[in-house]
Amino acid sequence: MTGYLFDFYGLSLEARPSGALWLAAARCLVVADLHLGKSERLARRGGPLLPPYEGLATLSRLEAEVQALSPEMVVSLGDGFDDMAASEALDPQVLAKLGKLGHGRDWIWIGGNHDPQAPQGLGGRSLEELHFGPVTLRHELGQGPDISGHFHPVVRLAGERRRAFILGRDHLLLPAFGAYTGGLLHDDPALHRLVPQGLAIACGTRAIVLPLGVAGAGRRRR
Repeated sequence: MTGYLFDFYGLSLEARPSGALWLAAARCLVVADLHLGKSERLARRGGPLLPPYEGLATLSRLEAEVQALSPEMVVSLGDGFDDMAASEALDPQVLAKLGKLGHGRDWIWIGGNHDPQAPQGLGGRSLEELHFGPVTLRHELGQGPDISGHFHPVVRLAGERRRAFILGRDHLLLPAFGAYTGGLLHDDPALHRLVPQGLAIACGTRAIVLPLGVAGAGRRRR
């Protein structure tokens, strides 16, 4: 897969076509909004039913990235679980795959609005935020420079909606990595207000870069 290489406040990053972010110097793989247990939560609340294998589909994509990159650290940027009850009712196969993926590496669960605390018994560390140099990794963007998730950004491309990174001057928003998570279009007023100019990096078989606003071409590919 061909990703998009760029610099962000001294960090050399790769936006992977899968929707994961790779910090090669730190051997760190970052994903946002896995929303594991979403099908269980919707069924529990009487909502529309999703395929029961959505958790395995999400983790299979994550497993492919782990196998390709061999990270020493994996960071879940919040909403790793659809809610706290869902985290306690995960399918045994999902639990087993999580254990396999976390074995031998540092796994960090950053709290989100769906899962403010990391579930007990799943391993890893629970943090509110994480720092790499001047950049803060958190669930929802705040005082930049930061890397965050939460908004599930997508773009329209060739008649399709594709998950996308949104890269602005002080903020980098990651797409939702979870299967069946939905998304918010990049030009929605909520997103446009936060990142009016920059780049959208569409996911797929390869990363495709689209300018946002008049200064969209200002970031340099390495």
